[in-house]
Amino acid sequence: MANYALTASLRTDKGKGASRRLRREADLVPAILYGGNDEPTPISLAHKDLVKALEDPAIFTQILDLKIDGKTQQAFLKDLQRHPARPVLLHADFLRIDATTQVTIRVPIVLLNEEQCKGVRQQSGMLQRNLTELEVRCLPADLPDTFEIDVAELEVGDAFMLSDLKVPQGVELTDLIADPDYDDTIVSVVEPRISAADEALDEAEADAAAEEAAESEGEGEDDGAEEE
Repeated sequence: MANYALTASLRTDKGKGASRRLRREADLVPAILYGGNDEPTPISLAHKDLVKALEDPAIFTQILDLKIDGKTQQAFLKDLQRHPARPVLLHADFLRIDATTQVTIRVPIVLLNEEQCKGVRQQSGMLQRNLTELEVRCLPADLPDTFEIDVAELEVGDAFMLSDLKVPQGVELTDLIADPDYDDTIVSVVEPRISAADEALDEAEADAAAEEAAESEGEGEDDGAEEE
């Protein structure tokens, strides 16, 4: 796994006022680096650099090389605060990591070949996702970017279960650590749902067809009586 690199600086001014000045005057994002045996360290990063890194949705599961005033610290991006109305990043939390210490983090699930799914294309089924990410525990070097599942051959009624997933060596699913027999559906192909409006339309069409058949039968009886 290739590490991402972000440049940061130590910040000495603390508090809400100082954070607002960083954002407004210097276009910086205030952040905190915590974890391990060291004290939490207040830092700041260029807003544009963090926005650029966030273009990759897997950034939350990547090892980051935080270059802080010339020194490099590996970390994970653990939390991010955004402005509720504007495209502005307000604060970031980074967790220090140690190559020899296991980490617990959530890894996204990526579905491959959704458009080619047999149950959807050929059987008019619907792809239903039950899980979008999984929590894992492993050493930082063993952390997978994503879990990929090929759904091309899934048919209506098929399901891809947690027990079907190929987990890389050195990686543990936390759900299975607690209960080795635990299993859950990740993705399945189900019958298409019929809405209430569709059901009402089908019933109306059935009633109309029945009335038309009854009228035709009645006309046939009348014609037979006239011939006699």
